[in-house]
Amino acid sequence: MIVVCDTSPICYLLLINQIEVLPQLFKQVIIPQAVQDELLAEGAAAVIQSWISQPPPWLEIRSVSVVLTELPEKLGAGEREAISLAVSLDAALIVLDDFDARQASFSVGLTVTGLLGVLYQAGLQGLIDFPSAIKQLQQTTFRASPTLIQSLLEQYWKSLEQ
Repeated sequence: MIVVCDTSPICYLLLINQIEVLPQLFKQVIIPQAVQDELLAEGAAAVIQSWISQPPPWLEIRSVSVVLTELPEKLGAGEREAISLAVSLDAALIVLDDFDARQASFSVGLTVTGLLGVLYQAGLQGLIDFPSAIKQLQQTTFRASPTLIQSLLEQYWKSLEQ
């Protein structure tokens, strides 16, 4: 399964110390060069810069030779390259959170999940304590609709009852 990831899910997984769910769920994750550049950018948290400066073996960094021209200009370089890379690799999944990037991904036929979807799957598989991960995430700058978070927590609890 080919999985491409954008910058923000990696950042937040690092900030809540849950980055290992990516290889546990997907074995290998691919990011474009622009995402690596964003993770290394001045202003990124030290834990993020340190992690990406010595990437783990399960993370593959690829150059993107052609960026899709139909993508909205307002998308960041990491998002544009991640979507383009996912299309060129015929990826099974792209992991990104930005609303416009998600819409652009859907428009080019990609299957999309975000950070919350990754954490939810990891919780269902017993890899993490999903409610605790959500609580940690809420202590960061991550923003999601309280209704969405509540809905995911309710689905999670229901799935445990079955």
